[in-house]
Amino acid sequence: MYASTFRVISVPRTEAHIAGKILGSAYILGSQEQHLEKIYEEESKDLEKWQNSPSEVTKHDWRDFLGDPRYQRAYVDFFEDELVLHGIMLMYTVGHPLIHLGYAYELASRDLAMEALGMASSCYNYLHKYSDDQSYSRSTCYGATTLRDIFDRVAADDRFDNLFDHKGGNNFENLFKNHEDLVLEYWNSWRLDNPLAQFQESQSEATILLAGTQGIGKTDNAAYDFFLVHALTTSHAARIILPYVPSKQQVLLIRQWWLLTLAVYISQLRPRLDQKSIVDFGTQGKDWDHIVNETQVGKWSTDAHFVKAIRALKEAAKTWGDTNQFYLKAAVKFCGQFNGWSGFD
Repeated sequence: MYASTFRVISVPRTEAHIAGKILGSAYILGSQEQHLEKIYEEESKDLEKWQNSPSEVTKHDWRDFLGDPRYQRAYVDFFEDELVLHGIMLMYTVGHPLIHLGYAYELASRDLAMEALGMASSCYNYLHKYSDDQSYSRSTCYGATTLRDIFDRVAADDRFDNLFDHKGGNNFENLFKNHEDLVLEYWNSWRLDNPLAQFQESQSEATILLAGTQGIGKTDNAAYDFFLVHALTTSHAARIILPYVPSKQQVLLIRQWWLLTLAVYISQLRPRLDQKSIVDFGTQGKDWDHIVNETQVGKWSTDAHFVKAIRALKEAAKTWGDTNQFYLKAAVKFCGQFNGWSGFD
């Protein structure tokens, strides 16, 4: 298994777990062995080797080491034996534990499952309290059933003006540290009266966050945002996992996704959501076979997040139907214009 050689999470930014997910995406999209080997070679060039943990993790002390990356290997070994969740939130590090667990279910991989749980344990941080402590689920002065209404309100709220002077991952933690109440106001404003229909809408909005904000940001010129793509890929993972989650926990998982997405949107300077740029985009005669081919032989076929985004779009179209070719248009637009990731400035 990939993670038996490389660390699941590397410090500070190398992400060994990406290879497992791009290999899974490429495999499901039909890539052949030669291309899968090429992906492995490209992704493994700069990854860190596994290091032994200071000690084992047991069912008696597994919570003592949450958030300590030195215990990654110990957690993977622990979950290999236990393979239980114990209520660990899955939205850390831009949702990567959730994405990893989604691939575990899709590929029926016990190994990926224990890696996902080990990742969640190693990345355990301040975000857990918003799901663990019900006091953070507060009533707000207004409620909305559509995410577009909330995004529009956030975009127009001048209390967010000048919080940050640039985009980037560093904004995320500062947002919760210094403006928690403001984030929670909007997080709690989404009323989930019809979770299935509203989750369908969330996948559409996640698509717009990726393909309908390109070129609109204050500091980027026609570039796709690395952090916003995670709204789409985590939404896909949530869709895979939801049928396996007890009904009383399903809304909690959707709300976790919404908290991540909302915070990323604010951290990336609240770009305008331009759905029309997708709806009016022509498919140019291209179909899903053409798009999938780009993930196998195209210029960006070894870029983990590019491949995962394409697959998430394709699966959304398959799940909800695509009579107006919304997801196909988004994929054609994304494939044709993509030239690397932005959003780090």
